[in-house]
Amino acid sequence: MTMRRDRRPLPLQLRTEILGLIQREDMRPGDRLPTEAVIAGRFGVGRTTAREALKLLEQDGVVDVRHGSGRYVSQVATLDRPITRLESVTEMMQAHGYPMTNRVIAAVERAAQPEEAALLDPAGDASGLQVVQLERARLHGREPLIYSIDVFPRRLIGAPVDDIEWSGSLLDLLEAGGSRVVSAVATLRAVRLPVAGQRAIGWRTREPWVLLRQRNIDELGRVVILSHDYYRGDRFTFNVFRRRD
Repeated sequence: MTMRRDRRPLPLQLRTEILGLIQREDMRPGDRLPTEAVIAGRFGVGRTTAREALKLLEQDGVVDVRHGSGRYVSQVATLDRPITRLESVTEMMQAHGYPMTNRVIAAVERAAQPEEAALLDPAGDASGLQVVQLERARLHGREPLIYSIDVFPRRLIGAPVDDIEWSGSLLDLLEAGGSRVVSAVATLRAVRLPVAGQRAIGWRTREPWVLLRQRNIDELGRVVILSHDYYRGDRFTFNVFRRRD
């Protein structure tokens, strides 16, 4: 581990290195971490430094300690995702090996609001567009991690709304119907979970959430889904690669 130019205390530096190790080796929730001795030897630090770094990861919720067994990647560790990667919430959670429950709160057909119609059917009759509004929550055990609302044209699905299994990937469902999402325009900001969302998922605490608003675009250049995804700010981190011209 090269730390000559890093002025942070060694345990903080090692904490970063262990996080990198978890990502490089594609460790999943429930995977066992190397022992303190192995980590100390691998990164050329003392056992005390290794112990302190692992303790920091425990405090972050990334590592669980099972006494008499060792340390493991937490089942509810913070998810660090690149904002440039277009993927469904289902795909994201599966990639990390998270056991998740998708709870469908509501799936209703309704008339599009004017601003929705302007995006989803700009050349059509705004007053005639029917959309489906899909409201869902993703839970780890009983703990909600994500609250989402998706709106898309009714014409993109052939079956009656009540006959569709909505707990899977919406992107996969629309692709099976011939509309493949290939890109998106997104904005990201910190918010409080709306009161309606709190009621829907039964979550009253006031930790910050991250709102990802997204216009999903198919191969024909059409906006086909308007998404509002609220992510628990204490569980999700999004990163972006930036380059200077």
